[in-house]
Amino acid sequence: MFRLAAKLYLLLLPLLPLLAWWRRLLWRRGQRHVWFPGRALLPAAAPTLKDTLVRGLDRFKAAALFLFIIALARPQLLNTYQVEEQRGLDILLTLDISGSMAALDFTPKNRLEMAKEVIASFVEKRRNDRLGLVVFAATSTTKCPLTVDYDILKFYLQETELGELEDGTAIGMALAASVNRIRHSAAKTKIIILLTDGVNNRGEIDPRDAAKMARDFSVKVYTIGVGTRGEAPYPVLDSFGRTQHVMVNVEIDETLLREMAKTTGGLYFRATDPDSLRAVFSEIDRWEKTSIKSRNDYETTELFPYFIALGLLILLLVEAARRSFLRTLP
Repeated sequence: MFRLAAKLYLLLLPLLPLLAWWRRLLWRRGQRHVWFPGRALLPAAAPTLKDTLVRGLDRFKAAALFLFIIALARPQLLNTYQVEEQRGLDILLTLDISGSMAALDFTPKNRLEMAKEVIASFVEKRRNDRLGLVVFAATSTTKCPLTVDYDILKFYLQETELGELEDGTAIGMALAASVNRIRHSAAKTKIIILLTDGVNNRGEIDPRDAAKMARDFSVKVYTIGVGTRGEAPYPVLDSFGRTQHVMVNVEIDETLLREMAKTTGGLYFRATDPDSLRAVFSEIDRWEKTSIKSRNDYETTELFPYFIALGLLILLLVEAARRSFLRTLP
């Protein structure tokens, strides 16, 4: 792309016709002529090549002046590069692995296995975000700290199993641990996605207090309640060691989860089947996008030295010609 960096100097271009007019005015006044008593003393002759070149010397000077004016306007060649600045998010996935996550209302898999599958798909869609994994039951533990190595995160996610922690549902403790893990992040946007299927029945920290803690550290919390409405089949072992399925009531404290999300500026979602769980994470993915800003960088090549050099060359040739083979009377 071509541009003039100092276009204001183009205002000097009207000097060219003005100088041409002034030269013509001087010519008419005879200041550049030798006077004779009569034209009859001069034989009529056709203009020679030398005559034409002598008359054209001033035009060459005007061309040199034109080049100098263009040089003052700083002609440039631009190579444009578009640079993207991406600001990733910090997202901590807090996953319930209590015994109730073994319920089979997300057939053909239980709640935990289906949650792991959907979370893995969510991780694959992220770009330039740091993600981590915290799991909880009666206690909580960090399975994977915030990282951009999505493969290692998915590995720890797939290794997560029921029974790793003492049974129970300590939602408040899990959220507090997650906030403590993410609060020192330098990211502009910090998010916790807490997925559970029960009610808070363990731990010393009230979930509402943990939500206020998240708000104080500018952490947004999305809460997800997983489980069908009513009753769900739950696998148990009978006295002979055989797996039987019994129907158990699905108890999710939606009021609490909704209040926690609202306190932090997040949202609460209810997932009752695999499709709705996928839709929940798709919705979160749509809401929480990496910030991408574009700017144009320019690589500039200055052309004014070429115009100056060409103008000087023209002046040099004109003066050399005037003092040699195009020499005329003073």
